This record gives sequence, C-alpha cells and structure tokens, in this order.
Amino acid sequence: MMKAALKTAEPAKAADGDPVDALMRSIRIPPRPSLLVDLQRELAEPDPSPRRIARIIADDVGMSGALLKLANSPFYGAARKAKSVEQGINFLGINQCSALMTGLLARQALEAEGVELNNFWDVSAKRARAVVFTSRKLRIAPPDIAHTFGLFCDIGVPLLMNRFPDYVNTYAAAANDAHNSFTDVEDARHQTNHAAIGCLLARNWGLSSDVAWAILHHHDYSVLGDPSTDDAIRSLIALSLLAEKGIQRYHGNSSSLEWDKGGELACQHLGLSAEEAADLLDELHEMFDTDH
Repeated sequence: MMKAALKTAEPAKAADGDPVDALMRSIRIPPRPSLLVDLQRELAEPDPSPRRIARIIADDVGMSGALLKLANSPFYGAARKAKSVEQGINFLGINQCSALMTGLLARQALEAEGVELNNFWDVSAKRARAVVFTSRKLRIAPPDIAHTFGLFCDIGVPLLMNRFPDYVNTYAAAANDAHNSFTDVEDARHQTNHAAIGCLLARNWGLSSDVAWAILHHHDYSVLGDPSTDDAIRSLIALSLLAEKGIQRYHGNSSSLEWDKGGELACQHLGLSAEEAADLLDELHEMFDTDH
C-alpha cells in the first residue's frame, strides 16, 4: 500500500507527455524557505544551540515577534514571560520551537503565493492544538511531531485552490460526501488530491517521514487497521480524526462525516472506549473555549 500511494504523491520519473506528471508539475509547491533550511541544519547538529537558533530567527523580525507571542500564550506559556527570542526557545524547547516556526513559515510561503485563507489557518491551528493536546493525554506522539502534522495535514487544500478555479466546489462536494473517501472525490475531478500534494510539500520541506506519510493517508482510514503501516503514522491519523470531530462539535455541528467514516477505527487503534472518546472531546471543547 505504501509504495502504491507514493506513486500518487511523487511526480517525477514519468514518461514525457504523461498527463499526471504534467498536472503535478503545474501545481506549484512553494520552495523550502531558507530560514527553515538554516533551522533544520542547526537541529541536525549533535548538540543544537538555542543561542544559534535564536540568531537564525532574530534575522526575521516577523518570526521573532511571532515566537515570543507563542511562547507567552496561555497554551504554551507558563507563569513566567519570555523577554527574548532565546528565552522563548528555552521555555518552548528546541523541537517545539522548530515546529511552531515551520508552521509560521508555511503560512508566509502560501500567502506569498497569493493565498490568503484566514479560516483555513484558524482551523489548522485548532487541529494542531487538538492533536498536541490528545497526544499528550494519551502519551503516544512527541508534541512537535503532533503539532507539525496537525498544522500541515490539509496544506494541500490552498495549493489546489490556487491551481483549480473550481476546487472550492470539489472541496464542498468531498466534505459533504457520506460514502466516498474525501480524496477519492478529489481524484475523480482533478486526478490528484490534497493529501498527495501535502505529502509532496512535507517531503520537499524536509519534514519527518512520519508526518509526510500521515498526511498522505489521513483520509485513508483502512490504514488504521493495517499492521504493515507504522504505528506512529496510524496514531497521528487517529488523532486527526478526534481533532476533526472536536472542531466540528465546537463549531456547532453535532455530526462529523469523517468521524462517521473512521471514528470507530480510530478509537480501536487508540484503545479508547466510546465514553473515553467522549470525555476527550469534552476536554477539547473546553480547550478551544479557553483559547478565545
């Protein structure tokens, strides 16, 4: 299954004139920002230095301000307040800082492409917080991996909106289809889908392989019961379903079609009873309320 899916996500090595190859090349994947390259190079060192990371981030005034705001926010901050970028990194931790910066750079990169979707980023931020919250409660995924996956899960959506003028109609049709997979609806109309495009961006940006594969399969709920798929990937997908249900509920929707399709499998994978899942959803609702 993994190898077959990768062919969907990877455009290269097709024969000249291949229509799928041409299509994939026509969807612009923003290049990896140079600040992210510098950040990842430092993180790859045996002993990454908060001071050197602070120096990299300090070159970008917007990033510096955003990091301090996040470090001092109720969700991430403690009673003490960070007064410098380096303090903010020390409070958040290097890996969490990297995940937050990667998300901010993604927003910058997409807005540079002329894509401004405030609602999209609001939902993405809620999903990231929800996946981090549930991963901590269940002790099943590092917070930085959970955050990055939650934020980048649907990153292919604005890229497809940029490429196809009618994609907004496709998105609505897929979101309201109670029977077919979200990505199957996209594939039928556009010969690609937001999960494949999101996986490509994750790989191009050097994000972890678990994040890239989880993005690729996050609407393929059959993997939740497939022992050949890494447990870490299945856990991220299951957590994204909990987050989706929580977000829908917070917005006043008593039902979630994605939860109807995969919620039972997600609970089985996470070892949650219906009551335990309901309690987690209650806690997510309280968390979203606290954020506002």
